[in-house]
Amino acid sequence: MSAEVSNPNPEASGPVRVLSIAGTDPTGGAGIQADLKSIAANGGFGMAVVTALVAQNTRGVRSVHVPPVAFLREQLDAVSDDVVIDAVKIGMLGDAEVIDTVTRWLDEVRPPLVVLDPVMIATSGDRLLAAEAETALRGLLSRAHLITPNIPELAILAEEPAATTWPGVLEQALRVSERYAVRVLAKGGHLEGAHAPDALVDASGTLPERARVVEFSGVRIHTENTHGTGCSLSAALATRIAADGDWLAAIAEVKRWLTESITHADSLHVGEGHGPISHFAGLWSRGGLATERAAGEYLEDWWQAIAPIRHRANTLPFVEQLGAGTLDRDAFTWYLAQDALYLRDYSRVLAEASKLAPTPEEQAFWAAGANGAIAAELQLHQGWLPEDEVFSTPPAPTTIAYVDHLLAAAARGEYAVIIAAVLPCYWLYQDIGTRLVAQSHPEHPYASWLETYADEVFARSTRSAIGYVGEAVRRADPETRARMFEAFERASAHEVAFFAAPLEARAVPGHAE
Repeated sequence: MSAEVSNPNPEASGPVRVLSIAGTDPTGGAGIQADLKSIAANGGFGMAVVTALVAQNTRGVRSVHVPPVAFLREQLDAVSDDVVIDAVKIGMLGDAEVIDTVTRWLDEVRPPLVVLDPVMIATSGDRLLAAEAETALRGLLSRAHLITPNIPELAILAEEPAATTWPGVLEQALRVSERYAVRVLAKGGHLEGAHAPDALVDASGTLPERARVVEFSGVRIHTENTHGTGCSLSAALATRIAADGDWLAAIAEVKRWLTESITHADSLHVGEGHGPISHFAGLWSRGGLATERAAGEYLEDWWQAIAPIRHRANTLPFVEQLGAGTLDRDAFTWYLAQDALYLRDYSRVLAEASKLAPTPEEQAFWAAGANGAIAAELQLHQGWLPEDEVFSTPPAPTTIAYVDHLLAAAARGEYAVIIAAVLPCYWLYQDIGTRLVAQSHPEHPYASWLETYADEVFARSTRSAIGYVGEAVRRADPETRARMFEAFERASAHEVAFFAAPLEARAVPGHAE
C-alpha cells in the first residue's frame, strides 16, 4: 500500500471525478444523495451508480430493493466507458451478488483510489447488509485503499465484540488492517465522552516515519442529527485524497468540514428522527447564496443609469440637424476640427490601456484602437478639412474637459478605470451614429461621413470594447466598480457635451459672440 495517491489524469483540469457506488436515501441525508453533496462540498464532481433502493427516513429503514445485478453492471460500465474516474467511494452493497459484481468491475477498471465504507449498520441501528453477504464483503476489502467502518462495523470485520475504549478501537483497527492489507480510518464517534478522535491506521507502516497510527483529535458535538455521517465522511475523503494525494492533510480537512456540517445540523429541521448533517453550511456562510452576475448584466445597469444622458444626446439640435442634413457646414467642420484634437490625445489613452492590459488579446485590441484613432479617423477628417486646419483650431472648453478626464484616468494607471472611461467613445458614439445612418440618403450632404457609423469593423470593435469592460467590471471589487462607473458616466456626459458644443458654444468661425 502506498501512502500517496497520484492524479490518474494529470493533464486534466477541473475538479476530481468521484464515483459513488451505493444505495439511496429518499430523505437525502445518507447514501448516494449524501455522497453527491459531500463530493460537491469538497470540490469534486460527483457521479453515482445505484446498488439498492432503500425505503428509509430519519427514523429507520422500511425495506430494501436490490435491482438486477446485470443493470448494476450496465451502470458501472456506462460510467467507466466514458469518464476518467479519479476515485471511487463504495457504500451500501446489499447482497453477495452485488458485491461480486462490483469486485469484478474494480478488478477490470482498477480505479486509482477506492474508499470503502463497509455499510452494515445504519445510524438508527438497522442492519443494512444481509448476513450472507459479509463473507463477500471481506473479499472486497483488499481492493480498497481505505475503509471507514464505524465501531460496530469494525467489530464485525474483526469478528470480535465491539470495542468500548479508544485504545481498544485502535488495536482492533490494526488487526483488521493487517488481516486485509488495507488502511483503516478508525472512528471514535460511537464512544462516550467529550472527545471524538479519529485515526488513520496502517499495519504495513507506510505512513510517514513508518507510523502505524496517526491520530486526529476531535470534539464531540451534542446533537442527534448525525444521519449519514459515515457516508458523507467516506465520500469527502475520496474527493480530498484524489485531489492532491496527501492522506493526512485530506483527513484533517475533511474532519474540519464534517465538524462544521454536524455543528449546523440542528438548523436543517429535516425529519423527526436522526436528522442529516448540513453539508453546505460552511459554504453558505462563507460564500453566501448570491450568484455571480454576468458581465453583460453590469453593463446593462450602466446603460440604463445613463438613460438621461442618452436622451439628451438624441435630442440635441446638432444631432437632429446632422441626421436631417440641415446642419450648418461651418458647425460641422468645427466639430471635425475639435474631434481631430480629441483623437490625438484619445489615442494616447488607448495606448496606455494597451500597455496595462492583462491579456495579449486586450493589449492588441487597444493598440489597434490607438492606431485607428490616428490613422483612419484623421484621414477621414482630412477629407473634410484643409490639411493646415486639422490641428490648428484652438481647443474648445468641452474638448479640453473631455480630454482632461481621459488623461487623468490614464495617469492613475488603473486599467479597469481607463477602459471604462474610453467606452462611451465606442458605445455612445455608435448608438448615436446608428440612428443618424438610418436618415442618410444619396443626396445627404454628410452621407459619406455618416456611412462610417455603419462600418462593421467599428461595430465589432464596439462589441469587443463592451465585452472587455464588462469582464473587467465582473472581476473588480466593489470599490473599483464604483470608480469604473464614475469614469464611464462622466465620459458619457463629456461625449454628449462634445456633440452639443458646435451649436451651443457658438464657437464656430462666423458664429462667435
